[in-house]
Amino acid sequence: MMSNRPTVQKLLAAAAATASIWLAASPLTAQAQGAADYPNKPIELVVPFGAGGGTDVLARVFADAAKKHVNQPMTVLNKPGASGGIGLAEVVAAKADGYKIAMVTVEMAIIPHMGIVKFLPDDFTPIVRLNADPIVLTVRAEAPWNTVEEFVEAAKKSKEPMKFGNAGSGGLSHLAAAALGQKIGTTFTHVPFQGNAPAVVALLGGHIDAVTSSPSEVSTFIATGKLRTLGVFADQRFKGVGFDQVPTLKERKIDLSMGTWRGLAGPKNMPADVMSKLSAITIKTANEPAVKEAMEKQNLGYSVADGETFRKQIMADSALFKQLIQQLGVK
Repeated sequence: MMSNRPTVQKLLAAAAATASIWLAASPLTAQAQGAADYPNKPIELVVPFGAGGGTDVLARVFADAAKKHVNQPMTVLNKPGASGGIGLAEVVAAKADGYKIAMVTVEMAIIPHMGIVKFLPDDFTPIVRLNADPIVLTVRAEAPWNTVEEFVEAAKKSKEPMKFGNAGSGGLSHLAAAALGQKIGTTFTHVPFQGNAPAVVALLGGHIDAVTSSPSEVSTFIATGKLRTLGVFADQRFKGVGFDQVPTLKERKIDLSMGTWRGLAGPKNMPADVMSKLSAITIKTANEPAVKEAMEKQNLGYSVADGETFRKQIMADSALFKQLIQQLGVK
């Protein structure tokens, strides 16, 4: 009599077919599950500059406010060096899964054209822009220059080039000072630091003559009367507290506008569903009153934009700075 039980050969064939189907499907299933429960571990937020500067302050305020909108902590990691290049390179090389992102600054659109790094701006996935500010020219309160005109005249007559502190060779603060020197027909000695915060400390100590930075990085010392801002690199005056009476360089017949921005970006080719979740988290966090208040207190210009708008700005600035660097011959 014939048995209805499957043969050993049939059982083995069925097992092999099942295993093949499982092996083929499991990567997709794991990927889908990874995206579905994102984030299921802490998100690392890399700050490519030292602690204490405007970028670091914004990152820490943002990470704290994000607790209301994400079930995992954002851990801020300072990775300074190479005008932001070290920290940014680490994020570019990271797995594009949304667990390592960067607080990016305008330097990401500058330093690739300086030969400082190997990555390009389009090696990132912009997530959200948070801030936009003009550059300001600041000196010590006891410095003998009360106006841009007095500063320019002294710079031209000085036997030794004036010393400008910056956040690293090739960064925006370096480029801004170099452009100013070109506009007024002189040169400066550029002194690099690992971020604008230590450059400001050096200015307070009288080790350098001036800094070019975002308003947030000098606002505390402007308020306490230790520093004085002489001019703003913008088309219009900056309305931040302590700066609204400071003239633009254009008002002083120096045709020069330059600004910075800050935002979040991840590695290239981040999954669309992870990007969607990150975008939602960051937009909600950016709209938190605590973030707005902290940014206002630090004189950080609140200017939120979505990832695509941010990407267009990054690429436009990249083209602009590439041309400017070639014109100035900055190294």
